Amino acid sequence: MTEAPVRAATPPVSDVDPFSDEHLLNPEPLHQALREAGPVVYLSHYDVHALARYEQVHAALVDWQHFESGSGVGLANFRHEEPWRPPSLLLEADPPRHDAPRHVLRNILAPPALRRLQAAWSAVAEELVDEVLAHGPEFNAFTALAEAFPLRAFPDAVGIGPEGRENLLPYGNMAFNAFGPRNDLVAADADRAGDLSAWVNAQCAREALTEDGFGADIWAAADRGDLTYEQAPLVVRSLLTAGVDTTVHALSACLYAFATHPEKWQRLRERPELARVAFEEAMRWQSPVQTFFRTATTDVNVAGSVVPEGSKILMFLGAANRDPVRWSEPDRFDLTRDPSGHVGFGMGLHQCVGQHVARLEAEALLTALARRVESFELTGTPRRHANNTLRAWESLPVRVRPSA
Repeated sequence: MTEAPVRAATPPVSDVDPFSDEHLLNPEPLHQALREAGPVVYLSHYDVHALARYEQVHAALVDWQHFESGSGVGLANFRHEEPWRPPSLLLEADPPRHDAPRHVLRNILAPPALRRLQAAWSAVAEELVDEVLAHGPEFNAFTALAEAFPLRAFPDAVGIGPEGRENLLPYGNMAFNAFGPRNDLVAADADRAGDLSAWVNAQCAREALTEDGFGADIWAAADRGDLTYEQAPLVVRSLLTAGVDTTVHALSACLYAFATHPEKWQRLRERPELARVAFEEAMRWQSPVQTFFRTATTDVNVAGSVVPEGSKILMFLGAANRDPVRWSEPDRFDLTRDPSGHVGFGMGLHQCVGQHVARLEAEALLTALARRVESFELTGTPRRHANNTLRAWESLPVRVRPSA
């Protein structure tokens, strides 16, 4: 990305609403249309510039100097609008404000800590799969597996108690809806917003956390002076906000992929070491986080078009992850593909700091399933859940055949 020249092309204009239920529930046709329209498309409905091709999305993600996060990664522009809650120190901040929180979390979530979790999470996954199979061969894989496993494993790792965990997914749903326009999806959360926010904020307090979790480690960093005491609960909140919903829907994407591609499931059973490749490919193929915004810090040239200073830029991560210029047969779920380079976790300075945690959860659950389930298939039409940011699920009905 470069600062804009004196003369530049005018981008194509579209009046499409990417946040309508039609496009949220079935985004691929819109993604294709935006990619074909050009490297930049002006969306008049919201006065934003859209990027849907991999090259431009990747470039904007890594160029935080020209495409800032500090003005909000949603449609709301924090230069002019008051955030609905204190901005995330990881997602909605740029250097230098972003540096200390990210450095602390990167150290806390480093490989040694994850290796300590691996055995525990594998045991949790084995126990959960046993419980599910004991209730019969047909079930909703979204609630029984994809939702249940992260809600057992991740809050324990953070250090929050068992009471009230059912609030985590509704809070995350609300937070990710808030990155979009103030539409019916946001209005539907309004009655619970105060209670959900109060509950989550209470879990971030030092006294609410166990002494052996990620949350306690964050507060210990404040004791050392690596963070301020005002920053510590916001960093804990960032973990709780971003660490559950995205993993739930990523695991759902994996299960959906295997239920619709039985030959790929057999390949995973034969080669369990492909579990992480399968997770990455599902992240690329379904992109649980579909969109994020940036704000132009100056007039900037994107592929010959000027994005004016202060403008909001809507990056379609899901569209970039299926760009045929970047990926061969991008609409196909393929375990022989190298999916590295997908932007499902973002890219650059703001790339998801907890991505290795999500990978570990996926590996534990898929490995446990591969040992115990010979095959599974859909028994009905899966149902999506509309969210302004997430490619979310509501139901994934399956029938399994347990292994001998």
